[in-house]
Amino acid sequence: MSTRSFRGRAVCVIAALTACAALTTTQAQAQAAPARHGITPATKFYVDPHSKAAKQALVDFRNGDIDNAANMARLASWPQAQWFTEGTPDEVRVKADQLVRRARTVGRTPVLVAYNIPGRDCTQYSSGGAADSAAYRQWIDAFAAGIGDRSAVVVVEPDGAALLPKDCGPTTDPTGERTAARLADLAYAVKTLKARPHTAVYLDSGNVQWRSVGDMAQRLLDAGVEYGDGFALNVSNTHPTDHNARYGTWIAKCLWFATDGPEQARGHTDWCASQYYSSAAPNDGTPGNSVSSADPATWRWTDAWFDQNVGTPPADRLRHFVIDTSRNGLGAWTPEPGKYSGDPEIWCNAPGRGLGPRPTADTGVPLVDAYLWIKIPGESDGSCTRNTGGAIDPEYGIVDPPAGAWWPDQAHTLARNAAPRLTFNR
Repeated sequence: MSTRSFRGRAVCVIAALTACAALTTTQAQAQAAPARHGITPATKFYVDPHSKAAKQALVDFRNGDIDNAANMARLASWPQAQWFTEGTPDEVRVKADQLVRRARTVGRTPVLVAYNIPGRDCTQYSSGGAADSAAYRQWIDAFAAGIGDRSAVVVVEPDGAALLPKDCGPTTDPTGERTAARLADLAYAVKTLKARPHTAVYLDSGNVQWRSVGDMAQRLLDAGVEYGDGFALNVSNTHPTDHNARYGTWIAKCLWFATDGPEQARGHTDWCASQYYSSAAPNDGTPGNSVSSADPATWRWTDAWFDQNVGTPPADRLRHFVIDTSRNGLGAWTPEPGKYSGDPEIWCNAPGRGLGPRPTADTGVPLVDAYLWIKIPGESDGSCTRNTGGAIDPEYGIVDPPAGAWWPDQAHTLARNAAPRLTFNR
């Protein structure tokens, strides 16, 4: 590389980082005030000038790695969520207050993730959470108090409803008491956070390749989705945006069908077609005549069921949702056939992925309030072993960093493989 070329690209990196910092140190242009009951297309999300990507850009620049430095500067210019995973009530109140205060100073709306539910993640890679329901509710009260009357978007408890205690194993919740407590805690969190005047609240609901439509709809109802603005999809996952948008639309219609729809359907989320089955399909064994979650072309049968049984509900009665696009630019990872005899954990630090659609509240999709980078690009999912019995992740040949730890190589890969191509946020 010539000296002139190196200097020119270095100047671009410095300029990009300076512009990124300026986004949060100068007053933003006027924008429409966020609606009390949710995000509007005019909502602009907060960019943290001290994000891990911004710090990595400086490290790469000092190491003379100008290509990666430039990509990290571009990544740092886009809004990302901030996760709240621990701490005392006083600590979370102060931390939330500081974030929303900084965001309001520049006329932006921050995205926060509440992730402290008791028994989270079934004691797996992201285990932890509050000691019990009483501690959790005190924590949520303080979290909401920290937000106050300022604008915020909160995603409530990733995997909290999709991975209930009853799902953790046959001995985890034999009486159902812990599952009931979890659902009550989620409802408390949604209701408490939504009581703040300018907070949009989305209850996590897994992703398109997990729970069936009816199952997820019922879990959302049990967990208090009616108290908030809607639900969140694809958090920390890589499934395509359009697949999740279709799944979310089915869930929204299923929620209406089982609550406000035909009298005979009340309480029957289990009647809803899904990404796995539709009674509208012939189901005669002929290829394409039954629904397959792995073949979106067959989802026309699911659409057909909703057309026949749900029709077109009033638009203002359907729940909206947000989609995490932080790692789904290239879609889901598929390991080589036969490489793994057990679960390959396709969600866990999936190799070779890329950033997806940029964060925006102007999605153009009626029920999708926003594309967000909820999972922080470059943070590890945990020490994935693909069920091989060892400590090494065979896809990387190393022990992956712990869940939530910054992983520069992964951040570089996500930025390099971004689809669409990563540009600076202007």
